[in-house]
Amino acid sequence: MTQRLPYGSWPSPITPEKVVLGSVSLGELKVVDGDLMWSELRPAEGGRVQLVRLSVTGTATDLLPEGVSARTRVHEYGGGAWTADGDSVWFSRWDGQRLWRFDDDGSIGPLTPEPEVPAGLRYADADVPLLWGSTFVCVRERHPEDGSGAVNEVVAVPHAHDPWPGTEVVETTALHKGEPSPLERLAETVSRLPPWSGPPAQEGRGIGDDEAPGGEPVVLVSGPDFVASPRCSPDGGRLAWLQWDHPDMPWDAAELWVGELVDGAEGDLTLVDPRRLLGGAGVSVVEPQWTEDGRLLAVTDASEWWNLVEVPIDGSPVRPLHQDEVEVGLPLWVFGQRRYAQLPDGRIACAFASNGLDHLGIVADGHLTELDTPFTNIAQVVAYREGVALVAATPTDEATVVYLPLPAEGGVGEVEVVRPRRDIGIDPAWFSSPRPIQFPSQGGRTAHALFYPPAGKVLEGLEGEKPPAIVMIHGGPTSSARAMLSLATQFWTSRGFAVVDVNYGGSTGYGRPYRELLKPTWGIVDVQDCAAAVRWLAEQGEVDGERLAIRGGSAGGFTTLAALIFTDVFSVGASLYGVTDLAALATDTHKFESRYLDGLVGRWPEDEAVYAERSPIHHLDQLDRPLIVFQGLEDEVVPPSQAEALVAALAERGIEHEHHAFQGEQHGFRKAETVIEVLQSELAFYQRVLHLT
Repeated sequence: MTQRLPYGSWPSPITPEKVVLGSVSLGELKVVDGDLMWSELRPAEGGRVQLVRLSVTGTATDLLPEGVSARTRVHEYGGGAWTADGDSVWFSRWDGQRLWRFDDDGSIGPLTPEPEVPAGLRYADADVPLLWGSTFVCVRERHPEDGSGAVNEVVAVPHAHDPWPGTEVVETTALHKGEPSPLERLAETVSRLPPWSGPPAQEGRGIGDDEAPGGEPVVLVSGPDFVASPRCSPDGGRLAWLQWDHPDMPWDAAELWVGELVDGAEGDLTLVDPRRLLGGAGVSVVEPQWTEDGRLLAVTDASEWWNLVEVPIDGSPVRPLHQDEVEVGLPLWVFGQRRYAQLPDGRIACAFASNGLDHLGIVADGHLTELDTPFTNIAQVVAYREGVALVAATPTDEATVVYLPLPAEGGVGEVEVVRPRRDIGIDPAWFSSPRPIQFPSQGGRTAHALFYPPAGKVLEGLEGEKPPAIVMIHGGPTSSARAMLSLATQFWTSRGFAVVDVNYGGSTGYGRPYRELLKPTWGIVDVQDCAAAVRWLAEQGEVDGERLAIRGGSAGGFTTLAALIFTDVFSVGASLYGVTDLAALATDTHKFESRYLDGLVGRWPEDEAVYAERSPIHHLDQLDRPLIVFQGLEDEVVPPSQAEALVAALAERGIEHEHHAFQGEQHGFRKAETVIEVLQSELAFYQRVLHLT
């Protein structure tokens, strides 16, 4: 029987503990000798990133020993923290940031030298195949002792194949019972590779030793401000990579380069004849991949949409593989993204975004054909068995690893869930499905959002009442809202709130012109679109225009504060590690984003007046709405000093507020106890301020 209760006060089975406990955030997905491997960020384990391997026999095994986390700090956002081949895994270990090697026999030890500066040598985006049986290539971010600034390079990392004397052996479940031993499989892998004419790999030592078994990495690419996606051709003879320079971000302008890999005079790996193939001013390139027959593919927005192309290495014209107003690519915030994969029959399976939702498609014969799948968010695509493995989600299912057969004759086979989803134990009737909406904004623009109406199974609001709404603002700001089951969103809708996840001008997934609407109008266009979204929904009778909250993290926190200050639309706000002072962000942040504001706001210090005009910290005399602030105390992207200055100003003016600071948290919250406290505190704050009984 339906029960009527005031919106925003409904009892819900989706508790803060349910949101986070047992949840995982799935990262990179790879196929290693026929097995599937992926990473899992686990809040219940303090935000540790574990690696999981699913053998061909169907046994899933946690690989890393307790207390070890595979996570990198390159660009501070990380990603691409591990790679594997045969029975060996190489990964960036969170504590110390050195590269480590873990073998299937349980041995584990460091691979790269101990840096002079703590965490001063960081590694990401490693790739296989192994080069000549002894080396793999990755990105290294070097932080010099003199504090002169980070240096980003592509390096070749030597490593040992022989067992390491003195390495620590940890207890782990056998991955391949009844199959060849780890060393036999590794030897077989090496035997298939071309011989290496350089010196033999050095012997390794035990866990915690300063010496590293692989020796010093060899620099292959240095000079550009940033490098990414080093990818070796199948024969080991060529290297492709991405590079870009300040003040561009990789989605503004990036270049695809290629060079030849040869033996140097002293036996070291050397890169010769480097040349640019694609990209440059006003063109972005992401995700280079080699095909099995040695062709180079990439995703570029030269057509104003991130579409797939083939890039001849001889300098011939680039060949579009399809031309559609959809986005295969994603902004390169993190390493290790995989949105497409070549199938054994030559077709290409890819994820693409259209109208705020992800889809799966097949590219063949110059055309992109959408496949009929239930997925609305797809994070990883790899070729696997007779189809693809995905990290994918639906409006009623959390993201997990699935296998999807793709018969050569066309169509889609039955979805196989590879990694069982956690048992939420909640009736789907409590879940609200996102509805893509388009609405008018200022200047004649059309903006986009995902709208989640309240969903309470047998609960409804009071007669004649409209629900309060929470505007959610994604970070970046060059990012996008994701259409997938998120209990963090359902936490609100199941209590009688409407949620509006806004893809304001500047968001990705709608083509390059839409992505560039924030140039140089960050703090204006995003604020206008967030306000326009709820005004339009109120006019449609979907929400209560007098009870509106706005929340966001990082760049979304900046938009939250700007919307509270420069509009009269919202009643209350929540800032999670949000930017308050643009000048401080421009002068006190990490290298990756240190020139990001050149395009979003203006050059620093030439446009100092614009920075002051847009910065919430300089307009707190106009902030008269309640605010709750959450901040990690180890945040290198948005330093805690920004939140502290905001809270001090709120206290001085007597504005209702709360401040929650968390030890051990960086940019984005990963610990279960942190997420629980945030949800509990934010709900209580909204209910008090909005008078929700």
